[in-house]
Amino acid sequence: MVRDAQLILIAGALLASGVLASLLAARLRLPALVLFLGVGMLIGTDGLGWIDFDNYPLARLIGTVALALILFEGGLATGLPEVRPVLAPAVALAVVGTAGTALLAGIAAIALFDLSPPEGLLVGAIVSATDGAAIFALLRGSPLPRRIARTLEGEAGLDDPVAVLLVLAIIEFIRRPDYGLGDAALFFVQQLGIGTALGLAVGWASARVLGRAPSLPAGLGLVASLATAAVAYGAATALHGSGFLAVYLAGLVLGTPALPTQRSRLAFHEGLASVAEIGMFFTLGLLVFPSQLGDVLVEGTLLALVVAFVARPIAAGLATSVGGFSTEERIVLAWAGLRGAVPVVLATFPVIEGIPRSLEFFNIVFFAVLVSTVIQGSTIGALARRLNVVDDGPPAGDALRA
Repeated sequence: MVRDAQLILIAGALLASGVLASLLAARLRLPALVLFLGVGMLIGTDGLGWIDFDNYPLARLIGTVALALILFEGGLATGLPEVRPVLAPAVALAVVGTAGTALLAGIAAIALFDLSPPEGLLVGAIVSATDGAAIFALLRGSPLPRRIARTLEGEAGLDDPVAVLLVLAIIEFIRRPDYGLGDAALFFVQQLGIGTALGLAVGWASARVLGRAPSLPAGLGLVASLATAAVAYGAATALHGSGFLAVYLAGLVLGTPALPTQRSRLAFHEGLASVAEIGMFFTLGLLVFPSQLGDVLVEGTLLALVVAFVARPIAAGLATSVGGFSTEERIVLAWAGLRGAVPVVLATFPVIEGIPRSLEFFNIVFFAVLVSTVIQGSTIGALARRLNVVDDGPPAGDALRA
């Protein structure tokens, strides 16, 4: 009983520290994830040693569950009507932007780290995705216009599946010499097709059930919406589809109609997503050994700069050639491609699969993400104001959730 009480106390203390870290991050104008990661690193094996943790499969599981909750909340808070006007540029950023960033970052990784082409492209694919948690947090209280915010939210929800599929396909190519472009194309079509179909179907069914049960107790309604996320992700993954795409689309569909208790549903899932975010960043921080980061400090910084100043701007510039954005808006969209927990979670995939040099990849990715997040996350607001890409109305993220 005493040990159980201690574990509950530790969990409560971590949640409280997460709240304090968020408040401190806002004052310092830093992304909160940086502080969450820092807490994990501080008390981890290579820090104070309070928690001895190097379980990559468990970290991937925690990250997967957390990302599913975060993506579902992002879709639920937005809804299809908000995304539909910017669907073309959001999809272009998710597909062309992610693939282009992966290719250019991969070429840089080959040159910087003396990697083989498949290994370099694997590193590029890992760092290619923007992070839903970082983007959604950025938009809360941001000065960005509603159209830019909607585009970024759509991209953040749709590019995680693309990055995951790129990483898995390249891992298979490294493991299996007979794995070719045809296999990868079939894998992409299957994953995206099944994920799209199941996400839309589960979201539609859930919306119909909740819409026809107005007398359902509020607590059961919240359980039903959480079940929607679990069923969408689990069913799609079990049928070899993209669970991340399915859970985001299910949230989008469920967030479209004016269902009973919708405001409480949004508040519930926003709270769940916040807890998931804290737990995920803290867990990933535990996996990092600060003493090993010195070996990749220079190269990791260079890779972060390449991603922020070269790879993402070029890829995003190509993707946003549709949509009628001004030059200033395209610059902001390119700079707002924040990295976060998603690349770090993806970096656990090759470690678990036993890919050579995968631990080195993990450290490279972690450091590159950290540098990129600090630079871009702390300057996007100032850049938007400097380019006059701002909205004098309520903050974009708050408006989307109103």
